[in-house]
Amino acid sequence: MNIRIGRDRLLLLGYFLGTILVGSILLILPASWNGSGKLHYIDALFTSTSAVCVTGLITVNTADYSRFGQAVIMCLIQMGGLGLITFATLYIALPRRRISIVSRGLISDYTLSEVEYQPKKIIRSILGLTFAIEGLGMLILNLSFRKMGLPFFVSAFHAISAFCNAGFSTFPNNLENFVIDPLVNVAMMTLIILGGLGFIVMRDIGKVISRERTHLSYHSVIVLKTTSALIILGAVAILALEYRTTLSGMTLWQKIMASLFASVTPRTAGFDTIVPNRFSTGSILVTILLMFIGASPASTGGGVKTTTFFILLMTAFRYRDGSDSLDYRGRAIGGHTVFKAVGIVVKGLAIVFVAVIFIEVMEKARGNILLTINVIYEVVSAFATVGLSLGITPSLGDTSKMVLILTMFIGRVGLFAMALPRSGRKVEGYASLPSADLMIG
Repeated sequence: MNIRIGRDRLLLLGYFLGTILVGSILLILPASWNGSGKLHYIDALFTSTSAVCVTGLITVNTADYSRFGQAVIMCLIQMGGLGLITFATLYIALPRRRISIVSRGLISDYTLSEVEYQPKKIIRSILGLTFAIEGLGMLILNLSFRKMGLPFFVSAFHAISAFCNAGFSTFPNNLENFVIDPLVNVAMMTLIILGGLGFIVMRDIGKVISRERTHLSYHSVIVLKTTSALIILGAVAILALEYRTTLSGMTLWQKIMASLFASVTPRTAGFDTIVPNRFSTGSILVTILLMFIGASPASTGGGVKTTTFFILLMTAFRYRDGSDSLDYRGRAIGGHTVFKAVGIVVKGLAIVFVAVIFIEVMEKARGNILLTINVIYEVVSAFATVGLSLGITPSLGDTSKMVLILTMFIGRVGLFAMALPRSGRKVEGYASLPSADLMIG
């Protein structure tokens, strides 16, 4: 048992590290680069990590890569974007392996319970749904891009990048030229939201539409409600804060569309139709919060997840002293789930805090004085695998870039690896420890 669990972690980390390494080697090839000067390996490694971790942060413009280099990035995005759940399901469902009790418990945490008896069907469904949605997105985006004389590859790249919540764009200024283009905005937002909902939620919705089921699962209801609330409240906040400044000169509909896009994209997508550093401090703080929360479980996105945020809110406002659980919509959310949510958020905050301090110290030593809020923005964007940037990443030193690389990797893979069950036999005790008296609040 101990060896098997160790191999789970090793294979998981090896898969992502190996993919990142191969990607960096391909990107450092002369055939991958069209920009001025020579591409440094640290930048190729940064791009590869950002693509596999579906982040979107860049130290060199993606438009400076050749078509071959961009194709490599697109493939890396797809491999990372299919998600940890696909990797985990594939691993336990291989014909030569038996599905252990430990693996069932691990995977059911990310797919609810279906994978325990239909792992291969789940895999086919994930792959089929991914390619179908991305294919439809390519066709819709091509309606706008072909008017500009752009090849179909550009539509394919952006559809995959959007559904995988990666945020990479082949345009030098991201999607800022399409801020008032309704087709591109709606298509990209739809792809981002679908990719961030999670495969289980999308399959659940499909079953209800096809009348295979009569109602959505409890998990799907929570995810959809939390996602909708975050998008709407985020858009309202940004619209109110930027109405007479950044959004001035637009019609009311264009302002609403731009605000919605600015609220959707921090959910780990990383595209922008308005340069982020044009936003006020209030909008930047709203964006940081949305980025940290991120997408939903078993999705292509990162962050601490919508369900984690929901549980924290319920704990803060609905918990009653003396209760062992939280009650919501006729269901009890157990203490184990609450502890897990708190643990994820605390780990996330700790990672962000350490990375921010480290980058501040390293850059100050180089004479590169940065605003703390800008560093926090960049680090949260890396941790939550978002990709939005206030423009400071290219100016960072190699050491600081390595910190962001590690932050992206930990945010995408590390928390999942740490969540794997620990080895060791648990001895059942016949007595419990005495309760601790500790004042709170």
